[in-house]
Amino acid sequence: MSHTPTYKMKFKRRRELSTDYKKRLALLKSGKARLVVRKSNNSATVEAVIYRKEGDIVKASFASPSLRKIGWKGHGGNLPSAYLAGYACAKKALKQGVKEAVLDMGLISPVHGSIPFAALKGAIDAGLTVPADSTVFPAQDRCMGKHISEETVKNFEEVKSAIDKAFG
Repeated sequence: MSHTPTYKMKFKRRRELSTDYKKRLALLKSGKARLVVRKSNNSATVEAVIYRKEGDIVKASFASPSLRKIGWKGHGGNLPSAYLAGYACAKKALKQGVKEAVLDMGLISPVHGSIPFAALKGAIDAGLTVPADSTVFPAQDRCMGKHISEETVKNFEEVKSAIDKAFG
């Protein structure tokens, strides 16, 4: 007769499909900060996170809805807003002493030219060193919003210069 259960319950965050612990451990072994990119239908969030045994430390964070305060008039869940969120987060991270990072997309499927890679391109353009292949990035025209409208391109340039003034 058995005195213990035959089934081992998985961790709660794994059951909820929130965390891939195998992938997380591989990222933590690098010893570098993680550039965490999360997306939803209406926003993109980018964070520079450093692992500590007691708990992760968020060095810099920026979400695309915060772009409205800087002057962004477009939607918060598209490629240009993700690029700008990555750009602003990297500027803040550089001020905090984070010079290099590794991309952490979590459970987001890695589709070339998608929102997480637009945020990564913004972070790299801001001066953060992140290993990445240039084939995964969306085209510069799409990052600027040329596929949306000419007004978006103008607004993109204004907001990017405002980010440089505020965080650079």
